[in-house]
Formats: sequence, structure tokens, C-alpha cells
Amino acid sequence: MELPRYVLLSYDAEAEFSGEDGYEETWATCADAEGLFGDPPPPARGTYELLGCVPEGELSTALARARAEGSAPLGSLALETLDKKGERVGVWLWHLEDVRVLGDRPCARDLSLRDITVEASESEDNGSDYPQCPPLSPGYRLLGAEEAPWGTCKDLAHVRYEQRPDPMEQPPLRLLGCLPRGALQRALNAGEEDLGHAKVLRLDTHGRTVQSAVEGELTAWIPSARGRGLIDLTVEPWSERPPTAASEVWDLWWEGRPSEPNLWARCSPKGRDFWLSTALENRMHGEPDKPPGMTYHLDGRHIIDERGFFCALGEAVNGPGGYFGWGLDALNDCLRGRWGAEPPFTLLWHDADVARACLGVTPHTGYRPLTFEELLAFFAEKRVDVRLA
Repeated sequence: MELPRYVLLSYDAEAEFSGEDGYEETWATCADAEGLFGDPPPPARGTYELLGCVPEGELSTALARARAEGSAPLGSLALETLDKKGERVGVWLWHLEDVRVLGDRPCARDLSLRDITVEASESEDNGSDYPQCPPLSPGYRLLGAEEAPWGTCKDLAHVRYEQRPDPMEQPPLRLLGCLPRGALQRALNAGEEDLGHAKVLRLDTHGRTVQSAVEGELTAWIPSARGRGLIDLTVEPWSERPPTAASEVWDLWWEGRPSEPNLWARCSPKGRDFWLSTALENRMHGEPDKPPGMTYHLDGRHIIDERGFFCALGEAVNGPGGYFGWGLDALNDCLRGRWGAEPPFTLLWHDADVARACLGVTPHTGYRPLTFEELLAFFAEKRVDVRLA
């Protein structure tokens, strides 16, 4: 009999609504899944006008570069809505992602200000389609990473959206070679049509959970060709399916948490991105940080992009398959303690020339990746002594 790669857990909506864990009983172990993976379409990009701007910081730098080169990447930009006293309205910021500055012109209402044109994607976490200023508001405060001040603008105008192609219809999700048990087995024996809701988890060879895969409703079943007493289940997902890159990552975690370093380097760029989420979900909870003043060895041979840097950093601090942030904001949180190490400590960066040559290579469109020098400056600010080897 094949080793199960997935386990199906029951879902109790009433329990979860009351604050308890809604997934309680094992309903089936499954040999494999068909139609599980699906890549969401890229977010639609639009053109926006930041009207009546006083640019500062990186926005000012990107604007100067856009004037010289035609456009310039900026990264993420947050708009903080202000009340009539110039204070933040509410607690949420409205975000534009993968911002590219296209140019500027004098503001028609005030020639001392600039109207700046940007191309960007709206963040999926935005609470509204468009930020609205209250009466007598001076407009918005513009913020970068860690709410760095990037200036102000009086208004925001949305010019147009890029036409997004219709997403392709996803194939049905089928769990193959399932061995039913518990309430699911009883429901099948009774001929019930409503089989309920369930959560699918990915397993390793030892039967331990690697990561949550999908949640959905059981809609049908048939006897399985994989063995007597086994069934194939059809699931209608209500959560996002894992990306295609999850398959290559889960194969590398099939024997359990990696014991060999740098397995992440075998992954595609999207695979390295998913590796970080897998490492985060499998991090050791409750273990104390290592003592301050330690030296951690960062293997830089495979750091050819930003995600690779964070994969290697997680392994330097917490061993193969380890996690220590997947971006500067997350890294900053990890450096506050309870994630394996707390400053001050030393990071001995081996083969640093690889990252120096590869990190921060500016793309023609979209997000500007971190540069090698920006990472060094960040660590210096956080009392991490980086020594290049």
C-alpha cells in the first residue's frame, strides 16, 4: 500500500465559530491528489495620480530617476488618510504594491506642488476599493517600508486599470486512494449525500503534517482503482489552492524536515518563495533564543535573489529548513526575539560576492528588490555585525 501523502480532517463550523479548533477528527488518509495546485492570476495593475505632492525620501529619489530614465521602481507605497487636524483616520493604511513611478508635472492648483503618475497593483489587504478623505482633510501622508516618510499628497486619482484576462476554470480536486475512517466511513456506509466540509493537509513519510493544503466541501466519491476498500473523493475548494511551486517544495520535505542544508536552492524562484512559508509553518515553537553574541555562518553560494537570501538566513540561524524572516518587516520582527536569535550577534557571510553581484538588480517593471548594501545597512542598524568572507 502506498504511503499517504495527504490526510483529510473533519470540519466543525460551530466549534470554530465558538473559538475552538474546527478540525477535529481524521476522516481519511490519501495516497495522492489530482488537480490540487493552481496559480492565481497576477493582480491587475492600474495607473494612479498622486495629486498635489510634496515628495520626500525614496519617492523623491525615484521621481528624479524617472525624469532621467522614463520610469523608476519604488516598491510598496502606503497612503495614510488624514483628518482635518492632520492625524491618521482609523488604524488601517491603504497600500499600492509593486509601484513604478512614471513621471510628474506641476500641480494645476498649486504650482509649488507636483502631480506624480505611478503604475501599481492595489494590495489584496486593502479594506476598501478607494481611500476617502473626510471634509477639510489636507489629504494623505505617503509612507514606505516601516512607515518611512515619503511626503504628502492632497488627493488620489485612479486613471485606468490594465485589462486582466479571465481566469481559467480550475479542474476538480480529487483525492486518490483514500482510506476512510470515523464519521466519513459511517456516512458512506449509510449512503449519505452530504459528506460535509474538510481540510486537507500534506504529510511526510513519517505521517507528520508538513503544511495545510486546502479547505473545501466533499461533493462526491467513487471506488478507487488503487486498492480494495479505497475511494477517490472529489472536493470543491473554498480556500485558495496551493501554487504549482508547492509541489517541488513538498517533495523536498517528503522525508521530513530537511537535515541537508541548501535544499531550497533546487527550487525555482516561486519555489523558494513557497519554501519560506513552509519553513515558517514548521518552525520550532517555544524554544528559547540562543545566547547573544553568537556567530552564525551564512552560506552565500546560492544567494542569487532576495528570497534565496532569506532561505539561507533561516538556515544559518535555525538550521536546515529554518525560518528567520521572509522580508525586511518579518526579519525585523524576528530580531526582536523568540525566533531563534536576538542581537547582538555576528553573521559571517561566506561567498558574499555572489549576493553582491546578484541582489538588487533592478527589474524593468514592478518591485525593486533589496540591494546588497541595503541589507548590510539594515543589519548594522539592528546591532548585527556582518563580516564578509
